[in-house]
Amino acid sequence: MIVTRNKFFKKIDAKKYTFLLPALLVLLNSCIGISADIQMRKDGSGKLTLEYSFSRMAEIIGRLDGNERWQILPAGRADLERTVNRISGMKLASFSASEQPSPAGNDKVIVNKAVLEFKNTEALLKFLDPAGKNASLSRENGANKLYINLNEGIPTDINTDLMDLMRQVSAGYKVKISFSAEGNSSMQVTDGTGKAVTPPAGAEIVPQGKKVSLSIGSGEIPGCAGGLGVIFSWE
Repeated sequence: MIVTRNKFFKKIDAKKYTFLLPALLVLLNSCIGISADIQMRKDGSGKLTLEYSFSRMAEIIGRLDGNERWQILPAGRADLERTVNRISGMKLASFSASEQPSPAGNDKVIVNKAVLEFKNTEALLKFLDPAGKNASLSRENGANKLYINLNEGIPTDINTDLMDLMRQVSAGYKVKISFSAEGNSSMQVTDGTGKAVTPPAGAEIVPQGKKVSLSIGSGEIPGCAGGLGVIFSWE
C-alpha cells in the first residue's frame, strides 16, 4: 500500500508527534530491499555485491520536515564512487541502475546494483561500518569471525502509527546478507549486542555450507526489539 503525503499527515498529525531521526531511519529502511553478498579469499581480499531497491515512498518521506539531508544509502553511482574513493583498498568494479515494479505491483522502485572489490578486510569493514561500531573481525580457536550488526534495536519511543505505516510500505521487501569463503562457512544469528539468539520467525537461513545466508522481510525487522546481527565464521 502506498500512502500519499496528504494521507501520511492525516494518519500522523505533525503537530501532535515529533519525528526523531532514529524513527525516520527505521521507517526509511523499511522502504528498501537490500541484498549484500560477501565473497572472501584466503588472503583477506574479496568481492562485495550490493543490490538495493528504493521505493518512491522512501523518497516522499525522506523529504518531510527537511530530512532529505539524512541519506541512508548512496543514491547513485557518483555517490557510491565518492564513498569508495575515501577507502584505501576498495574500488567500484561495476554499477547499474534500473526501474522496476514494486513488490506490491502498485509503484516503481529504483534498483541499484554494484560490485565492489576489496584488497583486505580493513577496507571491507570501513565500507560496511565507517564508525567502527557495528562491524568487526576477530580470530578465535583457529576460525575467522566477521560480525555485522544489522540493527541495534528499535527505539522504544517510536509512535505506534509510525510502526503501522512502516509495516504497510515494507510489504514484499527483504533484507538479505550472504557470505562465502574458500571451503565451508557457518553463520550465527545474534541480537544487537552480538549475543547468539534464535532466528526471528519468518527468517530464512542457511547456517552452514559453501554459502551461508540470512534473509528476512524488512517488515519483520521491527519485531526484533533486541536488534539483529550475524556472525560469519570460516577458517
